[in-house]
Amino acid sequence: MSYRTAVRSLRLVSLVAALVQVAGCASGNAATKPQASSSVTTLNALYAQIDQASQSYETALQQTRAGDEEEAGKTLEGAINQLKDAAAHCGNTPGCDPQRFFSVYDHLLRLKDGSFIGDQLPGEDTTEATVAPLPGQAGAASLPQAQRSVTLLRGHQLSDLIAMNGPVKAALEMWLTQWRSNLMDAYVNYQYLRHEMWPQYQQEGLPEALLFGILAKESGGKVHAVSRSGAAGPLQFMYATGLRFGLSDQDGFDTRFDPAESARANAQYMDEQLKVFNDNLELTLAAYNGGEGRMRRLVGDDTSVSFYDPRIYAQLSQETRDYVPEVLAAAWLFLHPDSYNLRFPRVDGEPGSITLKRAASISELTVCLGSVGDMSEGWFRTLRNLNPRLDPQQEQPVGAVLQVPKLLEKAYAVRCVDGPWPILASDLHNAVVPVFPDPPPAVAADPIVHYTVRRGDTLAGILRRHSGCSSKNEVARMNNLKFDHVRVGQVLKLPSCR
Repeated sequence: MSYRTAVRSLRLVSLVAALVQVAGCASGNAATKPQASSSVTTLNALYAQIDQASQSYETALQQTRAGDEEEAGKTLEGAINQLKDAAAHCGNTPGCDPQRFFSVYDHLLRLKDGSFIGDQLPGEDTTEATVAPLPGQAGAASLPQAQRSVTLLRGHQLSDLIAMNGPVKAALEMWLTQWRSNLMDAYVNYQYLRHEMWPQYQQEGLPEALLFGILAKESGGKVHAVSRSGAAGPLQFMYATGLRFGLSDQDGFDTRFDPAESARANAQYMDEQLKVFNDNLELTLAAYNGGEGRMRRLVGDDTSVSFYDPRIYAQLSQETRDYVPEVLAAAWLFLHPDSYNLRFPRVDGEPGSITLKRAASISELTVCLGSVGDMSEGWFRTLRNLNPRLDPQQEQPVGAVLQVPKLLEKAYAVRCVDGPWPILASDLHNAVVPVFPDPPPAVAADPIVHYTVRRGDTLAGILRRHSGCSSKNEVARMNNLKFDHVRVGQVLKLPSCR
């Protein structure tokens, strides 16, 4: 069993340590109630199994730290089997309340924030946060994806600021079901942008999970996203707000589309508004979505008020009501994917670059790179995200430097310099689509109909039956009639109603 497998298993078994304390109290209470002795015996035996599993957890943890992974794996296997057996019997054992598992589970998830998985015993101090290295820095390759530590937010762990209430739970379900593919796309996009965006948040002392939550909700990590209201970029800044935080046009390029600049501006905005709302994260997020002016008017001087207080919540648009819990739910899943049966893909986001050996556009590079690196959806989005100033259809000259994931450096040299793929890509890119001038507008059919006057006809009667859209004066002028008089056999021109 590998170290990563070991510590992942340790997370599961670590639930036991706290569960034993709750279970011990429950068994004591059960003994005082008038229950059948057999039920009490079964319940005590169940808790004894849990106690044994917790002891095995501590043993396996020490074995792992000592480097004896093989023995740790055997110990863990036995502990997990004990835990599974206890869980299987809990549902059929009177007095065993499965709800206690979930409450303890949620509690332990919050204790885990700010620490490396499997690197501490329950109850150890987790207040000092460290930051996992960025791709390309020393030690990054040795750290499992889930082992990123969580930066504190104003002295509080982010998990402590996320209320696990109805709206957040509903948002969790949406991210795990209907929006699951969006969440996965956002995660992959973020991993390739992380080296540009995360340092900006790190500098302001803000949690990475918060950055991901906003990114996932705002754009899904699509750098060139533009909303119907005019918000633009990966973090969807409105033009005026962007200007306030230094996002402007540079040589025709809107820096709202620049990942690093956008993250910098967003971090500064969050820092500013957290100060305004006394570190109330929910109100700060509501201000980001619905406007800080509106939120300040609603909140007034009472910055301790809850976002869900009817005085606030009822006055917000449905978009903002949904936005806040959806961002927090995405951040929560970023912290605890395994706890929700979610597995984010492993992405090597280490940055790299290529110098073009032959002229090529981003579209051509996408074709010749294909699905290298198991990127089944291709590299177009990633290449465009990393080179936001370039028109993806515009060929870049020989010698141009493009930012790419480091894993594509060798692939470019093998696939996109010589051989059939760059030729194919160029041929497709330069394909000529026939262009013809717009055809002249079709000549409308004669809108005039002809009617032969019969005995008893009057002009008014004719118009009611055949041309209700025309007036008597109009028809009289068309037919040179005097005093609206018509005669039998006369052929009248009548406008057609179309």
